[in-house]
Amino acid sequence: MDHWSESEGKRAHDPIFQTYFSQNCGQHVEDFCKGRSADAAVTPSQRFILVPGPIIVGAGPSGLAVAACLKEKGVDSLIFERSNCIASLWQLKTYDRLSLHLPRQFCELPLMPFPADYPIYPSKKEFVAYLEKYAARFGIRPTYNHTVVCAEYDVKRLLWRVRTLATGRMGEEVEYMSRWLVVATGENAEVVQPEIGGLKEFKGTVMHTSAYKTGRVFAGKRVLVVGCGNSGMEVCLDLCNNNAHPHIVVHILPREMLGQSTFGLSMWLLKWLPVHVVDLFLLLVARAMLGDTARLGLKRPTVGPLELKSLSGKTPVLDVGTFAKIRSGDIKVHPDIKRISGRQVEFLDTLSEDFDAIVLATGYRSNVPFWLKDRELFSEKDGLPRKTFPNGWKGERGLYSAGLTRRGLMGTSLDARRIAHDVEQQLRAEGKYPGVLL
Repeated sequence: MDHWSESEGKRAHDPIFQTYFSQNCGQHVEDFCKGRSADAAVTPSQRFILVPGPIIVGAGPSGLAVAACLKEKGVDSLIFERSNCIASLWQLKTYDRLSLHLPRQFCELPLMPFPADYPIYPSKKEFVAYLEKYAARFGIRPTYNHTVVCAEYDVKRLLWRVRTLATGRMGEEVEYMSRWLVVATGENAEVVQPEIGGLKEFKGTVMHTSAYKTGRVFAGKRVLVVGCGNSGMEVCLDLCNNNAHPHIVVHILPREMLGQSTFGLSMWLLKWLPVHVVDLFLLLVARAMLGDTARLGLKRPTVGPLELKSLSGKTPVLDVGTFAKIRSGDIKVHPDIKRISGRQVEFLDTLSEDFDAIVLATGYRSNVPFWLKDRELFSEKDGLPRKTFPNGWKGERGLYSAGLTRRGLMGTSLDARRIAHDVEQQLRAEGKYPGVLL
């Protein structure tokens, strides 16, 4: 039996590939394999499943966007998602009051705008509904509950080897091979747990914002929110009537300036002015609108919000009403934590207070270094592309990155279009025409 027949026989009897192929190609996989190889059969020596299109890891907005752009080019893909739904971060690990922090026109995915009746800042529920309609429109059906445990390039076969583990089937791994691998697991794949002395011994409730849903369960309790980016600020707003005490070391900007969204105004100004000038303008307007935030305990970084985003990836906080609660005293601001003992938290200003719960708004990180054996495109330190935007989307030997360049959904859309175009160009250069790839 030849090499092609061996791999085809393997996937002809694989339940994951049968489902994927029949849904995406409208043909039963056994009929397809028999057509490609008359003697296809399963043998004990078969070790992998050959995937004709790109393999995409992650079914969040980035993975969906790449799959849709490929589909538009006539190229099918296979998506692996470790959870049981698309956009699992949005659906399973975000709080109820969450909404997009930027206007919808800056957050839509390629080829399909938001519905015209959506608000300027769509809610979590509305955004998830948009993503589900997006997947349905382009016939995207990820393989759920499959975690990619290892992916590496096979220099002999000139293919990417992707090993997956099905949820609930310990030890049962399946290996797939493709000439293209798209990393779309996102910048927020794993939670970041801070190192705070005494935190593990805290006598009250400790949770990350990934487990926080609503402040109702904390009614009447004293809650300390540690780390206030946009998530922390919104959680504080949700808790303000229950004596939340957030720690804030962050830029804070009004969500709207001069009748426009702050982000939209920034993008418009950057067409003509350098970053440092736009930063200065934003800070002056913010100072005029918000006053001196330092007197409330809100420390400002030494660089402007746009430069901070460019250098560190940290997103400036866009105020959605939290600042008014801070100014009124409903939300109290503390400096950094020195140590925790029992229920007591001691701050660097030597003040100590007791709390019933601590909510960690300390963010997330990429998990790419844990499963991808590649050190050229991605950094081992943070799991993000080594090259800065807009050059971090493509690596060597068919490796791509989508939505990992710290540019939000706008960056995701640009990455997806470039990846699909690049794959299409490769196929056309070889005389293979998308649409008949499979």
